Amino acid sequence: MPEGHSVHRIARQFDRNYVGRQVAASSPQGRFVEGAALISGREAVSVRAVGKQMFLEFDGDLWLRVHLGMYGAWDFAGEILVDPTIASANGRMGQTNQRGTDLATASDAPVFDAAVFDAAGENSLSSIGAPRRARGRVRMSEQTRDLVADDETEWPPPVVGQVRLRLLTDVTSADLRGPTACELQSPEEVQATIAKLGPDPLVDDPAEGEERFVATVRRKPTPIGLLLMDQTVVSGIGNVYRAELLYRALLDPHTPGKLVPEQLVREIWRDWTRLLAIGVETGQMMTMDDLDPEAYARAMAHRDDRHWVYHRAGLPCRVCGTAIVLEEMGARKLYWCPSCQK
Repeated sequence: MPEGHSVHRIARQFDRNYVGRQVAASSPQGRFVEGAALISGREAVSVRAVGKQMFLEFDGDLWLRVHLGMYGAWDFAGEILVDPTIASANGRMGQTNQRGTDLATASDAPVFDAAVFDAAGENSLSSIGAPRRARGRVRMSEQTRDLVADDETEWPPPVVGQVRLRLLTDVTSADLRGPTACELQSPEEVQATIAKLGPDPLVDDPAEGEERFVATVRRKPTPIGLLLMDQTVVSGIGNVYRAELLYRALLDPHTPGKLVPEQLVREIWRDWTRLLAIGVETGQMMTMDDLDPEAYARAMAHRDDRHWVYHRAGLPCRVCGTAIVLEEMGARKLYWCPSCQK
């Protein structure tokens, strides 16, 4: 499931490529025909992400709410203007759970292209959400030439698979597949939806968000490993970030929230704030600190080198050597070290 950093990256991509433009909408799959008809021909006015949900506003006080869930993805094609605020120092735009786009590698292509993919062929320029295979054309900025896939000759691109919603501008296409939620909302309904969500460090005032988070966790008897996945407690944390935040806090996942020391709860919030910002910038759920340049490059290229415990069941803890435990908590896989986290 895409975690909070991915949805914020999606929102920024829509901000760069759709806001201020008239949009043609359709539902090739047929499951969102009426909604698409109401959107089509309107101008996209604004976009916002809160946790794992994105809200795209159209003129006439009409909002599109999308929650990708476990299997949803946005596939982009055409000219994709990339928000420079989410390009990392090494040029990488990879999202750790995406399949990449086959882009041309002409000698005059921007140098940026060489770093788009990690070793699994993943990026978030063209597909963000559940793993997809897509093709696209990427324009890194208004000053650079288009980077064009050598087989992209048809516009708009042909529909592939079960596309719930297609949003088209003159030059950019976004196809939505497999979302948990795709619906139109009024401004009041949007506010009601957001009001049910826990604080998001990139949306809420950080200090106010911290106080909300601390107050909620400290009154709950629920295990902290479940609370971090509860979107009414805190927005955006998924399975990867849950495991990594708990390890970084050296905290047993089964500890009731009300028994976690207040200062430690505050440290978890601040750590989440930091990791979320890194994830938005790099597109990678990088959770290891103080890596030398070689180790950092290796971690950026291989997901198995960028986490402390996630996806390391049975392997030795990177610190103490104890085998990492895998168990089910909240119907999701939880990875943790029983020696360090006690």
